[in-house]
Amino acid sequence: MKKISIINYKGGVGKTTLSANLASELAFRNNRVLIVDLDPQANLTFSFFKLPEWQQLDADSKTIKHWYDAFLDEDRDMSLKELIVTPDKVNNKLKAMNSTGSIDIISSHLELINVDMELATRYGGNSDRTIRSSFLRLFSRLQNGLREVEDDYDVVIIDCPPNFNIVTQNAIIASDLYLVPARPDVLSTIGIDQLVRHIDALTVKYNDYADSAGGSWEKITPTILGVIFTMVSIYDQQPISTQREFITQVRRSGYSVFRTYMRDNKTLFAKSPDYGVPVVLDVDLTGIYLDIRKELEDIVDEVQTKAGL
Repeated sequence: MKKISIINYKGGVGKTTLSANLASELAFRNNRVLIVDLDPQANLTFSFFKLPEWQQLDADSKTIKHWYDAFLDEDRDMSLKELIVTPDKVNNKLKAMNSTGSIDIISSHLELINVDMELATRYGGNSDRTIRSSFLRLFSRLQNGLREVEDDYDVVIIDCPPNFNIVTQNAIIASDLYLVPARPDVLSTIGIDQLVRHIDALTVKYNDYADSAGGSWEKITPTILGVIFTMVSIYDQQPISTQREFITQVRRSGYSVFRTYMRDNKTLFAKSPDYGVPVVLDVDLTGIYLDIRKELEDIVDEVQTKAGL
């Protein structure tokens, strides 16, 4: 089971659109996909569920917030399996397309941001041993939770919030790989170096603590798959000149940049959440919209190759 986090410190870079379409295309290719929505904005959750459906999930305590609440309120390790739900629309679409794949979701919650502040109170201690122990238990929670379902899924897509808080670090520690979606502009690309440095530092810290704690803790190796440029304006079959400068700059920094871009098209992508089925599964597209769908498919081709799926 491969676990892939989608992350960028800058919001509004198409992270949710990428996550939804990546998960859906992988499912169409006969993979069993689990989506874990860790972003408090819950946009990925709402890409597959209507508000009344999510409200029922909240009432039934079936969101990732409730999983962390069980730990904070009762010091209890609630099973992630209790949170997994199946969105009907997209799975019915997959069946109609003769796919044997599937999509399940662990939904986010608008109050997840408050949970992170409460989790911080669980980290610390009065000795090196207690600090190490609290760190490993707190930051490996998602990693341990996902072990329960490793035989049930081929791929896990984790949609991270645009920060590096405890919940995000849980995602990175749980992940084999991570993808960085970025708009080709200053604000979206300037933080890539910092993000990678933070992930590298977290990896060193976690592995040092794991070594010190003995053989019961496995080391982690989260690896960047590359940068996917999103919201790209295409002219004459290539990004406009100002955007090409940022793409070239990131490539010169040594990062693997995906060959295919996600072009900007608010009309097409905006309607997808209301429909409940991502663009990549829309078989009725024509013209420029068909080109966009094919570009999404090409991105998944690259992900599959680089991730060894």
